[in-house]
Amino acid sequence: MFTAMSHNETPGSVRIRTDDGNEWQFDAIQKAAQFYDCNRSNAIAFACEDVGTLVSAAQAVLEREDLTREQRREIAETLSTRAVQFEVDTSVAVTTKGQM
Repeated sequence: MFTAMSHNETPGSVRIRTDDGNEWQFDAIQKAAQFYDCNRSNAIAFACEDVGTLVSAAQAVLEREDLTREQRREIAETLSTRAVQFEVDTSVAVTTKGQM
């Protein structure tokens, strides 16, 4: 279970498993490092900080009144990823991998 840690309890390092079927994680981290043009550690932090902002922005776009339902569905399909699924019905819903 995840619990919030105070700043003085921050670990010196965090390990990410890349074996036993998790090899894709290393590839994803490498892609993030190339995208952000930085080291892998910073890339992970940048991606983690960006994802909430990007999902909120996508949700705001999908809730715009000037878009048709079909446009919203196309945008939702385009923006959906392995871990985040946007769905449009009469309202916009966001489902994360943990909720799938």
